[in-house]
Amino acid sequence: MEEKTMAEKTIPTTAPTTAHGAEKAGVTREETRQEERYLVPPVDIYETTEGLTVVADLPGVGKDDVSIRIDDSILTIEGKTRHSAPGNPVYTEYSLLSYFRQFQLGEAVNQEKISADLKNGTLIVYLPKAEKAKPKQIKVNVA
Repeated sequence: MEEKTMAEKTIPTTAPTTAHGAEKAGVTREETRQEERYLVPPVDIYETTEGLTVVADLPGVGKDDVSIRIDDSILTIEGKTRHSAPGNPVYTEYSLLSYFRQFQLGEAVNQEKISADLKNGTLIVYLPKAEKAKPKQIKVNVA
């Protein structure tokens, strides 16, 4: 059986319900998200024998405005955008939205060695496989 390395966590947290299945009043469905509106950044995921590489497009996000967290095996990518024009806006017709995306990590990912780089609005997250998940070459002894 193949170990699962990663899956997107798009299913919101289930809110507590009453005996009839209705949600209790005042409980939000998505406990991991804030009230702020977010865009879901497009990602590409590549797998090698050494691990997974997640490439996320985060245009307008600077190095100090990107956050990558792991909590309960959930990888959270969050990027905040800022206006780059000098001065205070006098008239605006659009607003910049920040980015938010989560992935559920499997046991095959070595969470202690995850690293990331951000360059020109492209975030690259390296998720190395745990040693037990890497393919192994078995040496054959000749008798």
